[in-house]
Parts: sequence; structure tokens; C-alpha cells
Amino acid sequence: MSNRFPTKGRIIFHVDMNSFYASVEAAYNPDLKGKPLAIAGNPEHRKGIIVTSSYEARAKGVKTTMPLWQAKELCPELIVKTPNFDRYREASRNMFAILADITPYIQPVSIDEGYMDITECADLGTPLEIAERIQMKIKDELDLPCSIGIAPNKFLAKMASDMKKPMGITVLRKRELEEKLWPLPIEEMYGVGKKTAVKLQNLKINTIGDLAAYDVYQLKTLLGVNGERLKNRANGYDPTPVDPDAVSIFKSIGNSQTLPHDTTDEREIDRLLYSLSEKVSERMQRKSVVSENIQVMIRYHDRKTITRSQQLHDYVELKDEIFSISSELFYANWNGSPIRLLGVTAQQLTEKDEITKQLDLFTYENEAKNEKLYQVVDDLSEKYGKDVFKKTMANDNRQSISTSFQKDFLDDFKHK
Repeated sequence: MSNRFPTKGRIIFHVDMNSFYASVEAAYNPDLKGKPLAIAGNPEHRKGIIVTSSYEARAKGVKTTMPLWQAKELCPELIVKTPNFDRYREASRNMFAILADITPYIQPVSIDEGYMDITECADLGTPLEIAERIQMKIKDELDLPCSIGIAPNKFLAKMASDMKKPMGITVLRKRELEEKLWPLPIEEMYGVGKKTAVKLQNLKINTIGDLAAYDVYQLKTLLGVNGERLKNRANGYDPTPVDPDAVSIFKSIGNSQTLPHDTTDEREIDRLLYSLSEKVSERMQRKSVVSENIQVMIRYHDRKTITRSQQLHDYVELKDEIFSISSELFYANWNGSPIRLLGVTAQQLTEKDEITKQLDLFTYENEAKNEKLYQVVDDLSEKYGKDVFKKTMANDNRQSISTSFQKDFLDDFKHK
């Protein structure tokens, strides 16, 4: 990947908010900026657990999941705040809205991070220029720092975003794996939890480079199909797409298209809106979902981009319905300037089965709760290791961190 926009291959961003909860608190109360700050489940009790901390606190040795009493010993001047999930959700929504101004191809993976596929955004500048614009907009409008990894796939983008924090932008090209990726300890590889790291280290696989060179059959014997997948990733191969349809903070299905030339021709615009509506409808029907909110993205010739949405009173799924709403939205908000790109997105999706499913209140509440909890467990296990809940529930000192993270994710899913 060069500084210019590549002519082939994918361009993937991983946007990772830096010390998210602590940063949101400092943005809300500027007096906290530059000070050692921690978010803890029960700060009034010394048994509380650190959820996250500012970089000033981390410099003193304060770490996530550390007991509060230990953090206070390392950093007596530590300022401790309780989590404010409404505040964090609002910041998260605003952050993802900024990303949505660039592309509809966004896959949130947690409240504070997500992937973007900007392959079709060459008209917005080079990948570095786009990343800098996103980073500065999040900083200027939300007063929040983020790091961005730029790579040809999701795994490398995720690894790149971790290489420079806070406020870093890192490009990781496949030709740079030997220099930048392979020397890293195996436990720093995304997707390798503590237990897997120990198993690999027992085979003398101590670095990502060791894994990249190891015999695939022995890895499959040890780890099953995950062994081959990890080896592929260590060699820079990850074909998984950025999937806007994945269950996430913003569950949506969208399509956008850059016009071959800037236009004000209403017939051309209508044809494109209809084509986009048709594609969205086809994808919705494949997923067996309906929508309660339609959004239109308009990018003008000068790259200025706006998004407008309409909340609906009824569910929609058919192309004519989506076209009618998106067309009305477009003409109500178009300023008459030449159009460069149009996008149509169906938001607030619901599975058809869920609409017709007849459940009493008790059954519904339990099914909904369990379904979301399972997703939370999967998300946290992927991010923090398979034994995250065993660790947090091991004793009373650690129970609060588990509760805090579960509530955070569950509330986000409840309020989609």
C-alpha cells in the first residue's frame, strides 16, 4: 500500500478509541485532562476493579482488571470515577456516525472500535488523508483520541491500530510483515488468548514470525482449524469482509455507488437510487429482515457529505418502498449541487421471525436476555480471552468488572 490510493485490493481501517471510558470522562470534565484517571465498578469500595484508565494512570502501573486497592498503592493520586454507560453509548454513537459519513461499509465490533472498508472512497483522498480526517474530526467534534490501523485486511488493520497509541495512524503492508509484525511476541497477536499462547510457547513458538513459519499440520493437531487460521493471519492472510450486516451496535444493510461523473440529472439520480434500493432490498430478503429506518447518504462534487434518515411507522423490505422513502429523503435534502456519490441504508433491522413469534412476556424477556448475553460472551471472549468470565467471577473482588462489561454491551444491544 502506497500513500496513493491502490488500484487493486482492499483498504481496511481499524478505528480504535484510546482509553475510551476515561477519555469520555475527560471530555465531559476537562479538569480531568492530563491526570491519572480510572473507571472502576465500585470506587467507594476498595474491592472495586479497574475497568479502564487514562494513559497517565497507566504510566504509574495501573492496569485493567487490577483491584482498586492495588491501583491506589501504585498511584495514590489516582482519580476514580464510576462508569457512566449512557455517556459512553452517546459518545460511541457519535463516533460511528462520523465513520458513516465516509462509507456505509462499517462493522462495529465493540462500543469503542470498528472496521471500515474504504476501498471505494478514492475520491476522498489517499488512505492516509482519509484516516487523518477521521482522527481529527473525532478529536475536534468529540474531544476524543483514537488510533487507526490501515491495511489490506481486517487482521492486519487491527494489529496496526495497536502499534501506536494514543492518536496514532499506522500503515501495515504485507511486505512489511517481517519487519513490523513477525518480531512481536505471540501473546500480542490478535486472536491468541492466554491459554493458546501457552500452548504455542510450549512448541517454541514465541513470536508471530515463529507461528508464520510453523508446520500447519502440527498446528491443526494442536488447535484444530484455528491453528491453520492463525498461521494464515500471521502470514498476512485474512479474507473476512467488513460486514455491516453483522450483529453490532449499528445493525444495518446499505449500498453506495460513486457516479462516473458529477451530475445534477434527476433521471440519472433516480435510476441510481432505484438500483441502490433494489440491492438493499435483495440483501434484506436474503437475511430475512425488515427495517424501521431508511437513511440516504449524499456526497457532493466538493466531497461534502451529508446523511439523512427517516424513522418509519411500519416495517419495510420491498425495493419500491425503500426507493419511495429514499427518493423523498434525497429531494428534501439535496441542495442542487452536482452529486458524486449516493448511498441508501436500511437501519433498525428486525428478523421477520421475531415479528410473528408469539411469546408470553416471561419467555420473551428470558430469550432476549440470553440471546444477547451469548453474543456478549462471544465478543468479550474474542477480545479478552476465552477465560474472561472465569477470571472475573473467581472471587468477589472481580465480580464488579464482569457486571460492568456485561451491562455495557447488553445495554447497547437493548438500545439498537
